[in-house]
Amino acid sequence: MPAKPTACLVLADGTIFYGRGFGATGETTAELCFNTAMTGYQEIMTDPSYAGQIVTFTFPHIGNTGVTPEDDETADPVASGMVVKWDPTDASNWRATEELTAWLSRRGRIGIGGVDTRRLTRAIRQQGAPHVAMAHDPEGNFDIDALVAAARGFSGLEGLDLAKEVTCAQSYQWNEMRWAWPEGYKPQTAARHKVVAIDYGAKRNILRCLASAGCDVTVLPATATAEEVLALNPDGVFLSNGPGDPAATGAYAVPMIKGVLDTDLPVFGICLGHQMLALALGAQTIKMNHGHHGANHPVKDIETGKVEITSMNHGFTVDSQTLPAGVIESHVSLFDGSNCGIRVDGRPVFSVQYHPEASPGPQDSYYLFERFAAAMDARAA
Repeated sequence: MPAKPTACLVLADGTIFYGRGFGATGETTAELCFNTAMTGYQEIMTDPSYAGQIVTFTFPHIGNTGVTPEDDETADPVASGMVVKWDPTDASNWRATEELTAWLSRRGRIGIGGVDTRRLTRAIRQQGAPHVAMAHDPEGNFDIDALVAAARGFSGLEGLDLAKEVTCAQSYQWNEMRWAWPEGYKPQTAARHKVVAIDYGAKRNILRCLASAGCDVTVLPATATAEEVLALNPDGVFLSNGPGDPAATGAYAVPMIKGVLDTDLPVFGICLGHQMLALALGAQTIKMNHGHHGANHPVKDIETGKVEITSMNHGFTVDSQTLPAGVIESHVSLFDGSNCGIRVDGRPVFSVQYHPEASPGPQDSYYLFERFAAAMDARAA
């Protein structure tokens, strides 16, 4: 550790972590979470579901594979910053086109290394996701009182609609399929189904999985109405992942989903889309203590008994005790028993809390995209 730290992380309770700054300089405030994934730091930093959050990485080897535009889940990083134990290492991967530190700097995101991430993770688990302020100054000059005040002044994610901040500005078409060796990303040329995907902060690989399942995908902004969705005459509707409080986003999303549910269209939701669907069906969502963020979360399919290793990123969850009659809990977390999936009895309407497109299993959960396609096949038959 240098004599004078160049970055600091300040919790709202006054706790201070000093370290070495990298990436952009300046200050930011956010909610702090931790992620236990051993790979995928670029995908995590560009996942729109992390809007309003700083990510503590529990795995120490960050930066070793560099970054490449192919792995961005959206056009720009969305997470507010990153906290790591060791300084990012030089890139050592044939796909790397840039170093992580330069990428963060160019994208305006702050990083801090040299932090006791175990201690920080324990604090998050025990006390809940704290509000924090983070600063990077190469000269090591910090106004700690002002940073504490900034952390305490952060409004938090409860009641906050962030989907409007990360959604697309206008509709667009998507036909790129999943990455495959040796061709890389190839376009979909034999689509069987027209799907409207509602973008609450959609990850690109979700759209790729839909395309690989035979879908011609039209992406609409989060604020799209049921009339706008149905005017495209889709074979199915997909509800994407996204950040923020589902109850806040539900103010405009729930009426749209209810309008779609009045038809017989298949509906599939992931993460925030899962929570939006649950709200539209009459359930409620609650804020979790520290959420689920990682790539090793075991989820049980209640109806088959199979266990999937899943990727997760959510700070809110569907309260399974509020599911109405006819809405069946289909998946549960084996970590804490929280809800991870629902389906509507007798209808092709279902959703999951986790991210099947992130491939931690690696292919444990791809069947969900195939189930969505099969539901559209059955409707067309």
